[in-house]
Amino acid sequence: MGKKKVARKQGGEMDQGLKSRSLARVPKKKIASGVLHIHATYNNTKVSLADSKGNIAVWTSTGSLGFKGAKKGTPFAAAKAAEVIADKAEQMGVKEVAVIVKGVGSGRESAIRAFGSRGINIISIKDTTPVPHNGVRPPKPRRV
Repeated sequence: MGKKKVARKQGGEMDQGLKSRSLARVPKKKIASGVLHIHATYNNTKVSLADSKGNIAVWTSTGSLGFKGAKKGTPFAAAKAAEVIADKAEQMGVKEVAVIVKGVGSGRESAIRAFGSRGINIISIKDTTPVPHNGVRPPKPRRV
């Protein structure tokens, strides 16, 4: 008849080893307030925490947490990335953040909700997604 295939679930959940490794690398620097940058594209979501001067203290992305392929762009993966950053922020002593969101991906709102549920006060939410004013130049008419 043939060999039987064993179906394995891939990319459905966060790799616990990668999560613990990312939580192990927390800087010793203490920050009272910071800026949370969320860059949500269709394929990935990057979350970074900066101090008030703009220097990035910690960052993570859904790809670095072990999500692969189309799973990286999901709201679930974005929420997990925001939870990891929130854990790092708690260890650094962050009390309040201003959120800057960029991109049109599906992980925008879920990342903000996951970060806010960890007890860190969100001061403001600002959307800096670039919006084209007139679009690109249309193609020249076709000559046949």
